[in-house]
Amino acid sequence: MKNRPDRIGILGGGQLARMSAYAAYRLGFEVAIMEKHPNSPAGQLTHHEIVGWLHDDHLMRDFAAKSDVITLENEFVDYQRLEFLEALGTPVVPHSATIANIQDKYLQKSALADQNIPVPEFMAVQSLADFEAVKSRLGVPFVLKSRKMGYDGYGNAQIESQADFDTAFKRLTARHAALFAEKFITFHMELAVMIARTPAEIRAYPVVQTIQKNHICHTVIAPAPIDPQLAAQTVEMGIAAVKAVDGFGIYGIEFFLTEDHQILLNEMAPRPHNSGHYTIEACVTSQFENHIRAVLGLPLGTTEMIKPHAVMVNLLGKKEGTGVIPNYAIALNHPELHLHIYGKAQSRIGRKMGHITMLGDNLNPILDQLHTIESQIWL
Repeated sequence: MKNRPDRIGILGGGQLARMSAYAAYRLGFEVAIMEKHPNSPAGQLTHHEIVGWLHDDHLMRDFAAKSDVITLENEFVDYQRLEFLEALGTPVVPHSATIANIQDKYLQKSALADQNIPVPEFMAVQSLADFEAVKSRLGVPFVLKSRKMGYDGYGNAQIESQADFDTAFKRLTARHAALFAEKFITFHMELAVMIARTPAEIRAYPVVQTIQKNHICHTVIAPAPIDPQLAAQTVEMGIAAVKAVDGFGIYGIEFFLTEDHQILLNEMAPRPHNSGHYTIEACVTSQFENHIRAVLGLPLGTTEMIKPHAVMVNLLGKKEGTGVIPNYAIALNHPELHLHIYGKAQSRIGRKMGHITMLGDNLNPILDQLHTIESQIWL
């Protein structure tokens, strides 16, 4: 028998790994972190921090030896390196084949479309000569996207003309060589849902509304103010999407609600997600705890909310400098505010530095108070 609790290895040491580690420790498990740089937000919490990255076979073997199971905080890892870990005998959740399908957004969309899950119309882009073909099929504007490494608006460009296409093609291929194009969707609302799955069960969190600021999720409203039938349809699509990529663990899935009340799946992430941070206080079991439970194959916790409404607002960097709040008193002056600071040493404009959450019986007062408090926090 082992003389220690199970240890979960997490590839990546940012805020998602940090909050997952909190949940693991609360359940009595241990955590190992692999991150490129020392003193990462999650690395600060463990004695089992490996500084380095996936190209180093020696470090990978050390990391695998320290871990009973391995998961990840983002999908931007080479799936072949996950295959390397699996070959060492350490299970990876989600497994490498799922990551291979999800991290390439063209393959992701293809897998979803093959299962008749509604997605925006899309097509591959090979060269600068493809503009007219894309325009003919998708119309203008359309969105040109990197197949890999796109997040928070990075790796995307809205295209109106050949000149836009030429400029964006050169910029995006410098980031990642393979591109695809997607029909531009005029939407009424953006939605998201968290889905947790083990071989034995699957659970869905409430559908939420997400509001972006400069392409970064800024505000999450739970539950989304939509018709219950639309919410149920969104959950069904989310579950189908996870099954379509043979996914286990926890998944954040984003949708467009179009102006004619159609639901289109935008994209999915095989990990805890910004749209699920509200669950830490608002749900019986947080997304991070169910992430840990799912990775270990344990029974999942209920995803029910404990209050009728919750709002989460991201604290995005407002300055270049240290990542320390100079005015904690303002941030904590409201007795019902939940403050999360991610422990990042440096702030920069637009960087995710933390978040705040409030629960209540009425949505609008919470929303107003949170936006007022967020505007006063200088981070």
